[in-house]
Amino acid sequence: MSTTRRADCHAHIIAPAQFPYADGPGYKPRADEVGDRQAFARVLAAHEVSHALLVQPSCYGYDNRAMLDAMDASGGRIKGIAVIPPHASDREMEALKRRGIVGVRLNLMRTDPEALSRPGGEDFLSRLKAFGWFVQVYATGDVWAGVEAPLRRTGIQVLVDHFGDPDLSRDIDQPGFQAVLRLGRETEAIVKLSAAYRPSRHPFPHADVEPFVAAVTEAYGIDRCIWGSDWPFLNTTQQVEYGALLRLLSRWLPASTDREKVLWSTPARLFGFAAS
Repeated sequence: MSTTRRADCHAHIIAPAQFPYADGPGYKPRADEVGDRQAFARVLAAHEVSHALLVQPSCYGYDNRAMLDAMDASGGRIKGIAVIPPHASDREMEALKRRGIVGVRLNLMRTDPEALSRPGGEDFLSRLKAFGWFVQVYATGDVWAGVEAPLRRTGIQVLVDHFGDPDLSRDIDQPGFQAVLRLGRETEAIVKLSAAYRPSRHPFPHADVEPFVAAVTEAYGIDRCIWGSDWPFLNTTQQVEYGALLRLLSRWLPASTDREKVLWSTPARLFGFAAS
């Protein structure tokens, strides 16, 4: 990989030939939507991205092996956000932490919509907080309005997937997006400037996303914004290119000092990336 210090903070390893998909409700990628660790390494090198934060995709459920395999092969350049059952033992969590897992994802849209409303949901968040982990939340639209309170009550540091994935047919005042903005203004939450192509109704450069990106960068501050590609770009009708997503940052953040924070300083601080 290049010595350029930049981190992609949202990508997935999809390698069904080596790691079959889990049974369950998660999205099962098509044959043209896969990307193993070797392919990911080539993409990072081609775009001078040195480090990464992988995120467990819904197709693998609680089976984190594909992601862990890529992390093990990275020499510490790749960290991970796992998906684990609420009853996971401290011993299991400690083993994941030793391998570079820094948090747990709650996918409220595909695999576990009741993660924060079921009995014991907040206790699980408190366990993650005590472990020093983040909770990464994937929710869309007004779902955020219903999950803001339990996230705030536990005090765990939240990673907001895809700048909250708002409904771009509505304005910024929509309740779910306002909950996302409050998390930025009133807590230590982190927002991912990632996957703009998902909610956008327009092709690249996804101009309809820009007011929402501006709102989250103002609410969170540049020091709590990170960037992610969402590679290998699952379940979308948009034409997506990795380099184009990187170039979007120059459109959103004209100051090179801001881009350096989003691409390196902040992820390095949050996830313990070393420069080497």
